[in-house]
Amino acid sequence: MRYLLLFLLPIFVFSKPFKVATYNVENLFDAEYVGTEYDDYTVKHNWTQRMVDIKLNHTAEVICDLDADILGLQEIENDHILQQLMTRLKRVGCPYGYSAITHKKNAPIQVALLSRYPIAKQNEIAVSTAAGVRNILEVEVDIKGTPLTLFVNHWKSKAYHGYESKRIKYAKALQSRIAQMPETKEYIILGDFNSDHNAYLTLENKINDTYGKTAFNDVLKTKVGAYLVEEEEMLKADKGVHYTLWKELPVDQRWSHKFYGKKSSLDQIVLPRQMFDGQGVDYVNNSFKVFKRSYLFTKRGYINKWEYKNGKHRAKGYSDHLPVYAYFDTKSYIAEEKKRALKRVETKSIEDLYNIEALEGKIKLENVVVVLKRGRNAVVKQRMQGRGIYLYGCAGRLQEGHKYDLLVEGIKTYHGLKEITHAYSLKDKGVVESEQYMLSGDTFASNEIPQNEVLKEISGIYKNKFLYFNDKKVPLYFKKKKFTPANGSRLKIHYAHLGYYKKLQVVIYNKKDFEILE
Repeated sequence: MRYLLLFLLPIFVFSKPFKVATYNVENLFDAEYVGTEYDDYTVKHNWTQRMVDIKLNHTAEVICDLDADILGLQEIENDHILQQLMTRLKRVGCPYGYSAITHKKNAPIQVALLSRYPIAKQNEIAVSTAAGVRNILEVEVDIKGTPLTLFVNHWKSKAYHGYESKRIKYAKALQSRIAQMPETKEYIILGDFNSDHNAYLTLENKINDTYGKTAFNDVLKTKVGAYLVEEEEMLKADKGVHYTLWKELPVDQRWSHKFYGKKSSLDQIVLPRQMFDGQGVDYVNNSFKVFKRSYLFTKRGYINKWEYKNGKHRAKGYSDHLPVYAYFDTKSYIAEEKKRALKRVETKSIEDLYNIEALEGKIKLENVVVVLKRGRNAVVKQRMQGRGIYLYGCAGRLQEGHKYDLLVEGIKTYHGLKEITHAYSLKDKGVVESEQYMLSGDTFASNEIPQNEVLKEISGIYKNKFLYFNDKKVPLYFKKKKFTPANGSRLKIHYAHLGYYKKLQVVIYNKKDFEILE
């Protein structure tokens, strides 16, 4: 029996799924100055060998805990620091036997790959000869006799004139290479694309120089028709069509990067139909995840990025990105039976949303007026006498006083307040008189008004966290405590949100929304 178990052991090892991940480590530079570094990665800014060692330790900690068999890396300065990272990983018991990195001249940072499987081939796809444009790394690894190609990407960011046309160059170069490969060639695309998985809905006007055409959705073909490609469509997909694994997660979990509170899905793993066909290597269904160890977050819930403050590196933090990963296997992909038509979009009203706890598909709201907008939050209505609803964190691209058709992908009830958590503009229908959708103080005093209305021109006394007016008493909440007036103050409230936190309350967002009367 002992000999039989020893004989079967290689089969068990071979059948084990393997983990593929991607991680933007946030500027891993060495301590040698060669002139291509970013300005803030010099001795003047406290970037010393000691600082490099700390950064290496922190990066190795994440990679060790992530424990991926194949790992794409972004923002690695050069092969010198990559070898230092591999040495550090070996020292702490997480070795990688194989590595590859791009060698774009005059580029501050490169993309790289670490692998526990042998590397058979590697190649660089040149996107442009310009110094700041990174190459795409192409690596073929040997998965126990089965070849698998990985493309490691780091596309142009949206900052510093990061127009969409610049990312389209990356997508076109990648698609051109894919077109040259055999139909059955198995590959995985991964990296930091500096594009949301649904870029066609989130592309900002200031960087939209392509009439709405996006690199990630339109050129890389993660969208066919009006919406993203669904998993069950992949087996019949054409060559060059791809599935973004962000579709595997609930809408509110689709993020790996957060910038000033705005969540983004920049880090991606993208698959062709070959990863679903039961041949060679396949995707392990529903295995895509974001790596979220507690130390990668601050006490306030922000990503614990590498700390740079007052012009100096502080030897604290990790990266401004979270790793993402998925499992693959030489066993066949297992499809699951879908219980709903995910691509179906139903047209509903705001009133309908109050009878729905969670969305199973997508909903279209037509002729939605932005009555009040503060930051990335807003109150919207469809009819003057109809219900309003709160857009939480998803109104950044909307303008107050405009009418829209919206695509809604997420709703929830937060301590009694009905909210839309994920909404995107489908069409801007122009300017309307939004004040006609608001309620005056007299209206509010004489009726039982439901939540998510916008109130205007209310006068009263602020006392013990309540507003007293017209023989009425209602809780009054200031979003910023520093705006809270002294007890007994007479107030004139110009605009406020009738919100709800366990009970109805009037919410003031901005200092300009009220004044203290003499």
